[in-house]
Amino acid sequence: MDVNAAVAALAAIAGVCTGVIAMLAFRWSERDQARPTRSSLHTDAVLPPGVDTVLSVLRSSAVVLDESDSVVKASSAAYALGLVRGGKLAVDAMLHMARDTRRDGEIRQVELDLPRRGTGRGEALAVSARVAPLGSRLVLLLVEDLTEARRIEAVRRDFVANVSHELKTPTGALSLLSEAVMDASDDPEAVTRFAGRMQIEATRLTNLVQELIDLSRVQNDDPLEDAEPVLVDELVDEAMDRSRHPASTKQITMAAGGTADLYVWGNRGQLAAALGNLVENAVNYSPARTRVGIAGRRISAPGGDLIEIAVTDQGIGISEKDRERVFERFYRVDPARSRATGGTGLGLAIVKHVAASHGGEVTVWSSEGQGSTFTLRLPEAGAVRDRASGRGPVTVDEDDDVPYETFSSAVPVSQAIVPAPEVLP
Repeated sequence: MDVNAAVAALAAIAGVCTGVIAMLAFRWSERDQARPTRSSLHTDAVLPPGVDTVLSVLRSSAVVLDESDSVVKASSAAYALGLVRGGKLAVDAMLHMARDTRRDGEIRQVELDLPRRGTGRGEALAVSARVAPLGSRLVLLLVEDLTEARRIEAVRRDFVANVSHELKTPTGALSLLSEAVMDASDDPEAVTRFAGRMQIEATRLTNLVQELIDLSRVQNDDPLEDAEPVLVDELVDEAMDRSRHPASTKQITMAAGGTADLYVWGNRGQLAAALGNLVENAVNYSPARTRVGIAGRRISAPGGDLIEIAVTDQGIGISEKDRERVFERFYRVDPARSRATGGTGLGLAIVKHVAASHGGEVTVWSSEGQGSTFTLRLPEAGAVRDRASGRGPVTVDEDDDVPYETFSSAVPVSQAIVPAPEVLP
């Protein structure tokens, strides 16, 4: 009996010890779970309430740093700009700003030029950085990308400077010519000569102002608001009529051909102005007794068929270095020749904007001394859009198509225009 009692007592003591140990282990586990770990110190839990939500809707790149300069929170834009790498702020200038703000609590702002990641061209990334304290331990860094804004501002400054220069030339000439007319009031022949020059300068000034208005309109208006199916043949006829007089003066033959009854979708006035500028340039930059060809055709594209209108001349051609810039505003391949022909340097810029706003493009092929081919590609007017406009579907009789290489004047391509391999196969 004594042995059994001793065994029972030992078993009871062992059970009590096991229970105590289990309870202590449970309490210890709960304490470990409640204790902040190294990783949890850098999670959103350390941010003041609502800050995470605010940072997620900001357009600026946002970075939150703790007292050890470790990144607690960073937006995806901050990573995209290369501001954060390996959990640390990668821009020393911003890091120094954050430390100074943490020390004295003052808000700081500065504009910096940062190297652009992933490019070997040395392009700078213009940013505006603003640092402010966030609570007692954290610092908030907001970075705004100013690169595009600076580029637009530079373009605007250049545009204003170019407009001022272009306007100053004819207005200055008019002022001088008016003084010459007054001084030559007793010489009818001189008055007639100076008055003719004044008329030329006045026409140049009028053309410049009109093209500035046209450029502003195509940049600000949505051409697809008043879009409709436009017959390419009518656009070609209108463009040729616009340049018929200067072409006849230089004995330049204009030949139109290609596929008949093609329709494009867009604003008729803007499309007519764009094609008219291309034909006018071809005539102005072509020597006397040469040919200018205008041809249209349908080409297949992944997003739907396109209408391709090519304007080819036998002019002076464009060098390779100039071909990249001919569509810039006020850029002239030959400034002296442009002024002699009354060119403003805005015609091709208008063509580029019209093509882009209509979902198309304009390209150029050229060879110095042989000529140039400007190709305007625009979406074809489809049946769905035609029905939506209430005009009904546009039908094209394929049996009446004119070969792309044949012009209505029955002149072979080899004699009519300089062949461009990229346009005229």
